[in-house]
Amino acid sequence: MDQLSTIATFENVHYGIVSQMSFIWEQVRVPLIVPMLKVLVFLCLAMSIMLFVEKVYMGIVIVFVKLFGHKPDKHYKWEPLKDDLELGNSAFPMVLVQIPMYNEKEVYQLSIGAACGLSWPSDRIIIQVLDDSTDPIIKNMVEVECKRWGRKGINIKYEIRENRNGYKAGALKEGMKHSYVKLCDYVAIFDADFQPDPNFLHRTIPFLDQNQKVALVQARWQFVNADECLMTRMQEMSLDYHFLVEQEVGSSTHAFFGFNGTAGVWRISALNEAGGWKDRTTVEDMDLAVRAGLRGWKFVYLSDLKVKNELPSTFKAYRYQQHRWSCGPANLFRKMAMEIIRNKRVSMWKKFYVIYSFFFVRKIIAHVVTFTFYCVILPATVLVPEVEVPKWGAVYIPCIITLLNAVGTPRSLHLLILWILFENVMSMHRTKATLIGLLEVGRVNEWVVTEKLGDVLKTKSGGKAARKPRIRLDGRLHFLELGVGVYLFFIGCYDVAFGKNHCFIYLFMQSIAFFVVGVGYVGIFVPSS
Repeated sequence: MDQLSTIATFENVHYGIVSQMSFIWEQVRVPLIVPMLKVLVFLCLAMSIMLFVEKVYMGIVIVFVKLFGHKPDKHYKWEPLKDDLELGNSAFPMVLVQIPMYNEKEVYQLSIGAACGLSWPSDRIIIQVLDDSTDPIIKNMVEVECKRWGRKGINIKYEIRENRNGYKAGALKEGMKHSYVKLCDYVAIFDADFQPDPNFLHRTIPFLDQNQKVALVQARWQFVNADECLMTRMQEMSLDYHFLVEQEVGSSTHAFFGFNGTAGVWRISALNEAGGWKDRTTVEDMDLAVRAGLRGWKFVYLSDLKVKNELPSTFKAYRYQQHRWSCGPANLFRKMAMEIIRNKRVSMWKKFYVIYSFFFVRKIIAHVVTFTFYCVILPATVLVPEVEVPKWGAVYIPCIITLLNAVGTPRSLHLLILWILFENVMSMHRTKATLIGLLEVGRVNEWVVTEKLGDVLKTKSGGKAARKPRIRLDGRLHFLELGVGVYLFFIGCYDVAFGKNHCFIYLFMQSIAFFVVGVGYVGIFVPSS
């Protein structure tokens, strides 16, 4: 009897708590939750329309570019540089090639070898290796590699500094201070995992040499490890859109786009006029590009010139990279918005493009609306049936935006659903980073060099298939992702039982994606021994 009495008491307490929570929910839902959710839905729909218009605009521009063959060599002067019988090699401008690196054990030989293999008169090129490595063994290996190429007749300089102040921007800035740089007209920059083809300078330098208002020539990235894992395939889809559409549109319509920090050539005089390298944000490349653009310099993008490089294939490296790429632009927007508005050297149309399209829609709205609308607000409407989201905002617009994003990588169209789910998960990480940059708090200036693996897996496995590493959860759990996964799973269950929206399939799929990422089960795993 006592046991039955205890059970009855427990059930009464449980029923009482549930009834009380239900009563409180009913009291706040109509006067507070419904109006607030309606406002949030309206804001999200407005942001969705802004993003939709931007994507359609860029799609129309790309169609015209392809139809009318709007190639840079037709819009700008371009003639191949040739030997001159009287001037000899002096007909070729002096070029500095900078390779910034930091503990790049796996890829330093590839990048140095590719730079030293560039087809350019040997007395008209200087290879500058800017080594910020903190590991003395790696530092010695890089120095030995530079000396090896030096003995082959390559004019290569191995430069180090006492500290890593300013990270990459600091290294590039310090590299420009050496006396021999004054002899150079242009500077080509390659990150440690980039491998330019031998004809890279012959393709790019003529645009700078024959067009005095051109400050930058940017090449496209080509990913050597895109097929390494599912995560690298997802990255390829996102980055292909950036290079095939966003960069092309900026170059074709405004002769302006964001420098990608590598695989590009700068006119040194333009770089100096813009104020040189600054380390005030984690996107020193974009910072320099915006400052140069505001001074009237033009940029040229070559979509058919590809430079091989490596995508981050571990989830940890990818998260750090995405934090930097999302936080940095938002922080730069905060610092430069008024400077752009007050600028009198460029047209109002170009200022509008930089502030609205380049920064606000692509760097802020795109991240924020993806997470808040599709992972928070839209699911919340299942609990509040009084708030309705029009089908054009919940289905049609996002479908069109997704298809426009995916056209750049037709070989991965069969991965479209997985890509959407993964991008929605990563949008939370990017939104958090964007807010950190806008508010300038916390990890706003965090700089973690993206880990490159090169052939590390083949090396560690001795040419055989690597053993599957033991899965360890410590350090791999991401509680925000897990929390959102629980939220979406709960709403999915509610929709099955009581809802009228019938969107539980999407909710369950998205919650699973959050759970998978939340336990770090994406990317590849590198054996420690």
